[in-house]
Amino acid sequence: NNMPSIQRTCFSTASDLEGLKGRNFLSIDELSNKELRGLLDLSKEYKKTYGKATTVDPLTAPRPLLGDSVSMIFQKRSTRTRVSTETGMSLLGGHALFLGPSDIQLGVNESLKDTALVLSRFNSLILARVYAHSDVLELATEATVPVINALSDLHHPLQTLADLMALEDHFEAKDGSPSLEGKTLSWVGDGNNVLHDLMLGSVKVGMNVRIATPTGYEPDASVMETTRNLAVENGVSIFTTTDASECVKGSDVIVTDTWVSMGQEEEYAKRVAEFAGYQVNSELMGKANPGAVFLHCLPRHPEEVSDEVFYSDASLVFPEAENRMWTVMAVMAAQLGKI
Repeated sequence: NNMPSIQRTCFSTASDLEGLKGRNFLSIDELSNKELRGLLDLSKEYKKTYGKATTVDPLTAPRPLLGDSVSMIFQKRSTRTRVSTETGMSLLGGHALFLGPSDIQLGVNESLKDTALVLSRFNSLILARVYAHSDVLELATEATVPVINALSDLHHPLQTLADLMALEDHFEAKDGSPSLEGKTLSWVGDGNNVLHDLMLGSVKVGMNVRIATPTGYEPDASVMETTRNLAVENGVSIFTTTDASECVKGSDVIVTDTWVSMGQEEEYAKRVAEFAGYQVNSELMGKANPGAVFLHCLPRHPEEVSDEVFYSDASLVFPEAENRMWTVMAVMAAQLGKI
């Protein structure tokens, strides 16, 4: 095969992603293992081409999404989602429009169906960051263009792509191989939307998953069942506990997230009390495998993770945040079939 390696990579990635053209991106379990692999590989190619370390002239860099646009519906604010999508779409030659709660109120003065049908006339893609997962499902059903779930109360698939990319890049630099197969990831915190897709994605790339949540904060039962089935298919294990120290034993990756999500502020004191012993600090990291790394999707609060861990060499939180851009770029290009 005389094809240059970068072209070979793009060629095999394109064939892995053929099936995503025209499809919605709502949760990680909707992807085949091959499609998940393809999205991660394309994200890395985009980082090489458009990243700060690139040698590619911005004036001659490929612009595969020239003439395309994405409307971004935000019921919930977000620094990373907005900046990554707007900047990433611009790098690929397209245009992103921000529609906040003052611009558009889903289902208030216009039905979700009508909003979806109207935006589909203007835009190539619709990205939505919503409270209820049912809202993003309805948008996806009614829109005539692909929809991206940029967070709902049940799923956050874009975050998982960014997390897996950060882990692969780290372990490739450290061990010479990006493979996460056989590694163990531990989640210490609330069984929320971020965990749902991360556990789905982790088992699909061959990682064992260990989960510690306080009683009453377990992940959604149906997502847990899907994860257990995927774990069997992929030959990995799932372990659950209420003890954070027990959870991190034998782990290569420790992950947490906010204990109090947007809309739960009135539960702050109650939640902080119930998460006692769940802070990721040097003592907890010390119980994991040597060389274990830390992830947090941000924004973080000091009660969830100590500064000592958050700003340490073990912390991948800033590459993880940057990867939100490379990964949403890959999703948009794959959905439009323009890789």
